[in-house]
Amino acid sequence: MRGSCPCPSDANARYGGNTASVALEVDGEQPILFDLGTGLRQLGATMPMDETFCATALVTHIHWDHVQGLPFFAPIHTPGARLDVYGPNQEEGTLAEEFGGLMRPPYFPIHFTELQGDVTFHGVTNDELAIGNAKVMVRPVPHVGPTVGYRVEWNGVKIAYISDHQAPRNLDTIDPAVLELADGVDLLIHDAQYTPEEFEKKFYWGHCTVDYALMVAKHAGAHTLAMFHHDPAHSDDEMDGLVEQAKGVGGRMGVPEVIGTYEGMVLNL
Repeated sequence: MRGSCPCPSDANARYGGNTASVALEVDGEQPILFDLGTGLRQLGATMPMDETFCATALVTHIHWDHVQGLPFFAPIHTPGARLDVYGPNQEEGTLAEEFGGLMRPPYFPIHFTELQGDVTFHGVTNDELAIGNAKVMVRPVPHVGPTVGYRVEWNGVKIAYISDHQAPRNLDTIDPAVLELADGVDLLIHDAQYTPEEFEKKFYWGHCTVDYALMVAKHAGAHTLAMFHHDPAHSDDEMDGLVEQAKGVGGRMGVPEVIGTYEGMVLNL
């Protein structure tokens, strides 16, 4: 999925231009969502749109590209529907207060409290949660502003979601909390926004290179690295090249599998 801003165009039709939104689903259980970007609108069309809807969203941070899909999420426009949103504790107000500052007039027609369903916010930073039968670990992740990553162990599968990750200037160390989240996971969904040349110019923008994502996967012992948060400027052809290069480098490093995420991708784990 795309990072920074939505950018659908003919040039990126295969990988997609909507921002971060991922769903974890286990038969017979309520879904868990990672982030609430603009991809949430299309995701909502596949889910129940009545009072039975209930889900949990694990939000990494409240930059626009990770939250602006909420008001366009059809299931939460039904009375009785419920969405519990977990996200990082904020520096000045509560998560709900800060989120409410993003979604309110005059910047948006309504406040989130005017949605017909029930949206409840929960601040987290360094926590262990039980969501249904899923075990969730929350740890702070280096980025710009309060940001967390998530590790979910559910139905025998381990997944880490680290969508936005500020790599160190020299790309030579990994934050221990990141390694804890990704330790031995079946699937690591990780920021892979920049080429080395792009990182040189934007090393303080809160993201990392494809090679750095591979290093995280290698050191954590992750089975599959899913390249995520693609740069808005990267076309489908450029993404094909980055993914193929990453597969080759990953193979030499000992990362078992590398994939490039695209809009509508479904993985069975």
